[in-house]
Amino acid sequence: MKTFSIHALELGPMENFIYIIQDHSSKTAAVVDPAWEIAKIIALSDHQGFKITDVLLTHSHYDHTDGLQELLEKTDAEVHLSEIEAEFWDKKLNNPILHKEGDIIQLGTTKINVLHTPGHTPGSVCYHMDEHLITGDTLFVNACGRCDLPGGNLQQMQQSLHRLGNLPPETIIHPGHHYGPQASSTIGDQLKNNPFMQ
Repeated sequence: MKTFSIHALELGPMENFIYIIQDHSSKTAAVVDPAWEIAKIIALSDHQGFKITDVLLTHSHYDHTDGLQELLEKTDAEVHLSEIEAEFWDKKLNNPILHKEGDIIQLGTTKINVLHTPGHTPGSVCYHMDEHLITGDTLFVNACGRCDLPGGNLQQMQQSLHRLGNLPPETIIHPGHHYGPQASSTIGDQLKNNPFMQ
């Protein structure tokens, strides 16, 4: 039986996906990349009967973090991000939990694996749970994140995409933006259809 659910909210002017990971046993939730319309995020979690206890950041660009302070003012959630991204961002957060490659974030009984996938930013990460992968701006449906912004690196992006391509083909990807022909896809599909993974 599934220990968790993932809800996607498409919010804001840049077609962002904000994800809510809900752990069934503990009735706790983690919000991934809270950038827009925080009231809608809280309303969904309240409606489902889950308490927001954690915030997971895939990276530090404003279109993934702009609502962070508002969410923290309305919850007592802990913030998680990679230690490399925290250094790159250089924003003063109150006691964030910093992670490195291979760390596991425990949300109730749900284990969330931290994968370091640089390229879009130096400390970009993906969050992997069973057959689900939240990819931020590393991997989109049939595309990938930009490498021409500060901190971007094309060679690192290529390595990160190659690494993600080694995950089981049935792995479902949940990207940070709705830029593709559909909201989500699988690694197997992307190996066939995404030119950046060829």
